[in-house]
Amino acid sequence: MLKRLLINRWIQAIVLTALLLTLTALSFSHARWREQIRNFTFDYYNILQPRVASRDIVIVDLDEASQQAIGQWPWPRTVLAELVLRLKDMGAKVVTFDIVFPEEDRNSPKNLAEALEALDDIGEISDLLHAMPSNDEVFGEAIKEAGNVVTGFSFTHDTTDQVPRQAGIYRGKDVQNYVPNLRGASVNQKPISKYSAGSGSFFVSTDTDGIIRRVPMLVAHARPGSKIVSVYPSLSLETIRVLDGERGGSVLLGDPRYAELDPARFGIKGIEMGKGGREIPTNARGEFLVYFAPSNPDWYLSAHKILEGTLPAEAIKDKIVLIGTSAVGLKDIRSTPLNPFIPGVEVHLNIIDQVLQGKYLRRSFEAEGLEAVAIFSMGLVIILLAPFAGAVIQSVFTMLVIGGALMIGWYGFTAYGLLIDVGYPILALVLVFMVSTILTYIRTEAERRQVRDAFGLYISPDFMKELTSDPDKLQLGGEIKDLTVMFTDIRSFTTISEGLTPQELIALMNDFLTPMSDLVMSNRGTIDKYMGDAMMAFWNAPLDDPDHARHACTAALKMDEALVPINEQVKKKAEEIGKTPMLLNAGIGINTGPCAVGNMGSRQRFAYSTLGDAVNLASRLEGQTKTYGINILIGESTSEAVPDFAVLEMDLIQVKGKTKPVRVFNLTGDADFAKTDEFQKLKTMHNDMLAAYRAQEFKKALELCEACKPLLNRRLEMFYDLYAERADSLKDAILPKDWDGVFVATSK
Repeated sequence: MLKRLLINRWIQAIVLTALLLTLTALSFSHARWREQIRNFTFDYYNILQPRVASRDIVIVDLDEASQQAIGQWPWPRTVLAELVLRLKDMGAKVVTFDIVFPEEDRNSPKNLAEALEALDDIGEISDLLHAMPSNDEVFGEAIKEAGNVVTGFSFTHDTTDQVPRQAGIYRGKDVQNYVPNLRGASVNQKPISKYSAGSGSFFVSTDTDGIIRRVPMLVAHARPGSKIVSVYPSLSLETIRVLDGERGGSVLLGDPRYAELDPARFGIKGIEMGKGGREIPTNARGEFLVYFAPSNPDWYLSAHKILEGTLPAEAIKDKIVLIGTSAVGLKDIRSTPLNPFIPGVEVHLNIIDQVLQGKYLRRSFEAEGLEAVAIFSMGLVIILLAPFAGAVIQSVFTMLVIGGALMIGWYGFTAYGLLIDVGYPILALVLVFMVSTILTYIRTEAERRQVRDAFGLYISPDFMKELTSDPDKLQLGGEIKDLTVMFTDIRSFTTISEGLTPQELIALMNDFLTPMSDLVMSNRGTIDKYMGDAMMAFWNAPLDDPDHARHACTAALKMDEALVPINEQVKKKAEEIGKTPMLLNAGIGINTGPCAVGNMGSRQRFAYSTLGDAVNLASRLEGQTKTYGINILIGESTSEAVPDFAVLEMDLIQVKGKTKPVRVFNLTGDADFAKTDEFQKLKTMHNDMLAAYRAQEFKKALELCEACKPLLNRRLEMFYDLYAERADSLKDAILPKDWDGVFVATSK
């Protein structure tokens, strides 16, 4: 039952359509596996053509060398104050700390005084230390003096009572409904943050594989014990705001009606800095799609060189400076599509540099819709092609679609920064193609099995391959077409069978018919039937064979040769049991002409067969091979179809059941044998003999018969004896004027 359903074209169409609709719907899914396919595609865009970074941003690196020169981290805040002032003096446009300072500096004078007091009464020294500003205050004053410092803070998922400072204001209705909402924050000491030009979050979110591809540009945070929700910018966004000299920005929102239905797709469109200023696109969740540049060692400047004054001012002048660390021990290592291990500060560098260059990546809902439309439309074409086109055409179409998708995706990325997910549509179409191919294979295999069951036992393997690859070539029913028909029969079969047991007789027939059948089928013939010791075959049906006469003649010559090893086996078996061997000799008749061919019989039982006058003549020719003492006798139309073969005219004969005489020929050899001097000599003398006989020059015919006998190892001796007997009986006879030399056969 299941098999019948699977091979039904309508059921297959329903299955494929259901699969296509499912795959189209899954195109919009946010499932983990679906996101992984998108990420894989977008990562490879970035890998194949990474962004070329500018030289406008540098990283002051708190590296291993600086820690050896200055001391282990954390450094005294006075050192950082000096670093900020030196960077200002060297011409830095903006200085951004990718570091949070949530605790007091333990090296502040007050802390030092308390430590000394525990050891001894130091009197005035303690008072002086208590009167000195804290290191955090020194650091804060340096930030105030520089006027271009952006500090950072981090958000956590754990609730805290700390509230980050809002330096820049980003307005938008109900923005908190679309961006990440985090419970807690780790903020800088107040003396450090209160004078900073900007304050931003360096919170980043990774995908399930731990790779950073998107960074929230805005994060919402509810003040402890309050319903007030504030929206904070990322560290990168604040750096750009301070650089542009803006007071804040506006959040560009999508259509609120759609946003209520699916905020993950219709929430936020982007952020506009100032009034009519820079517009930064984001996804619906306010995340910035990062287009990474390859990591570059030239970005990094060792912090101790700046503090020591050994770095030229040109390295800093008019640049944005990010202060971070590449030291593995400080555990600020991230993974990106280009590199599994980079310092986290590089993420901020890439975002800032990308915004300054205006090289944005965009992933719109329209792109998702087009992907779904492409899956459905191209998949539908594959489904519609399945019943009419073979696997090759479907494969070519699928490959062209895949190639076109790759080109469109690549062009959209390189020309416009569009992130078009070609990975999933390609996988979806390949799946539709594979299922379609499997179902088509199941159906066609069932059809081919029917063909093989019907014809596998009596058509050639080559024809079977053609027929199973294209069943439409098979025309069931009757048709009239030119065929070449062969009959073959074992000579003296009755005498041979009398001396054999039934088992021996069956074995002998198998030994004879098996190689004969193989030769017919290997030469593109169709076996019609076996009739005891006889076999009937024909060529040019059920499939067309333009060289059917040639193939039939080739098969006949090889069948004649195949009797040699068969007789050797017969002789060997006879000797083993002490009997006289009865060697096999077969007569073969071949004729070409129009025949009716098709399924013939009754509704209960039928067979693929042929009938017609040409078939009857082929049967008569097989019977007349005994008359001429030859093995292969062919009709005139067959002889005309193989003009290059070695063919000798035998007679003008009126076979039994016919009123008109026909010319018959002996197939002596193939085209190569026809070129031999031996055959050419015989052919000349043979034709002269026939011409003399038909011209009633019987004495000359007798002489030529005697001359022809020894040729070809006396193969045609019986034939020439026959003509010599005819000529001798006619040489003294008075023949009628209309005598034409026709021989009337009285037996089949």
